[in-house]
Amino acid sequence: MLTIPNGLTLLRAAGIPIFLYLTWHELYLWAVLTLMIAGATDYFDGKLARALNQESRLGELLDPAVDRLYIATVLIAMFITGAIPIWVLVSIIARDLALGLLLVAMKRSGLSPFKVTYLGKAATFNLLYALPMLLLTYSTIDGLSNFAFVFGWAFAGWGIGLYLWTGAQYARTGLRELLTRRESGHGV
Repeated sequence: MLTIPNGLTLLRAAGIPIFLYLTWHELYLWAVLTLMIAGATDYFDGKLARALNQESRLGELLDPAVDRLYIATVLIAMFITGAIPIWVLVSIIARDLALGLLLVAMKRSGLSPFKVTYLGKAATFNLLYALPMLLLTYSTIDGLSNFAFVFGWAFAGWGIGLYLWTGAQYARTGLRELLTRRESGHGV
């Protein structure tokens, strides 16, 4: 259960309160560094799991759960600081809540949770790039704020679009599996 990839995922989870502390105290560059480390561990945990043949059920569940927790935490903190508008916060959190409810229904029906897709990982990757850049719009370093604004919103556009698109794909797959299960007489 305790593998190198799962250890990296747990390390990423430990960064959540650190990020909140740094943001609360307006130490934005350090907060961004924390998010960069989180992004790197998110990338490497999956690569290492496959390379070391350490894929596990715990990792399959823990990795996306930590991703969702990170994204929700960062979004709420960034909304509070004014770095993102309410529509970004609501659309992303609504997507995760809807999929969370669908996962509960799937589990109750004896179905496996969604398999994370390449596009789903790409959506998270874009958001994990966009959010730190948007936070850097508060930087006092000349030129960095403007650069971060432009590239942050570019990544955010792709990230939000992919996040909502993959959410719809996951939902379609989950609902299809639930309907198939119900039609075969194994429903809830």
